[in-house]
Amino acid sequence: MNRIDTKFILDQESVITFLKEASSLGYRVQINDGVLASRYDTLYFDTEERAMYIAHHNQQLTRQKIRTRCYVESGTTFIEVKNKNNRGRTNKRRIEIPRECFTDFKTNDEANTFVTPLARYNLDTLLPSLSTRFVRITLVNPDLSERITIDLDLRYEDVRSGRSAEVKGMAIAELKQDGRVASTTKRLFNQMGIKPFKVSKYCLGTALTVEGIKRNRMLEKIRAIEKRLGYNRVTINDVK
Repeated sequence: MNRIDTKFILDQESVITFLKEASSLGYRVQINDGVLASRYDTLYFDTEERAMYIAHHNQQLTRQKIRTRCYVESGTTFIEVKNKNNRGRTNKRRIEIPRECFTDFKTNDEANTFVTPLARYNLDTLLPSLSTRFVRITLVNPDLSERITIDLDLRYEDVRSGRSAEVKGMAIAELKQDGRVASTTKRLFNQMGIKPFKVSKYCLGTALTVEGIKRNRMLEKIRAIEKRLGYNRVTINDVK
């Protein structure tokens, strides 16, 4: 999977408007395991100091994320290594692993063999970091040149502390293309007054749930998201 990604922040009303417009233009919804909106569980791994998060927060252009992902309806689970290069291009490689290895891929020999040559970090230093859960709708345009995902009901948990957070009413849409070319999806969002918004679900969730973490740039993004949605949308649940 080698692509250019463009993200957008939507409120619930904008999601409905976009789906109606996309339907009128012949976009199709991908059906997974018999459902139109699929549940995803994702677990990000990072060093004890959360070096991957810090690299992204500090705007390092070349960066990496390592995560497991489970498609809840089917139970199908993957270990994924996701790299971003200095040209803004995303390359993601993955293999399927047993469901029981979701929380610790290092217990699986095949996963270790896959990740070791790709990882920029020593596997022994990687620990479970952030859990994200969301519901995803996936669209494709009529000529199959674009794929659009819309993630709803996003919930984050710092698995090391148990602290959780969500941004009520927020959806993250992501346009996935082979290159920087003219896009009907971008035109639709532009007509709706929705501009591209660079945001990482991992970094957003980490900034919201990990106390004491460096977050000055992420706080700017959180304020911009709240302004887009209406203020006071962030809910943080402290560990009791």
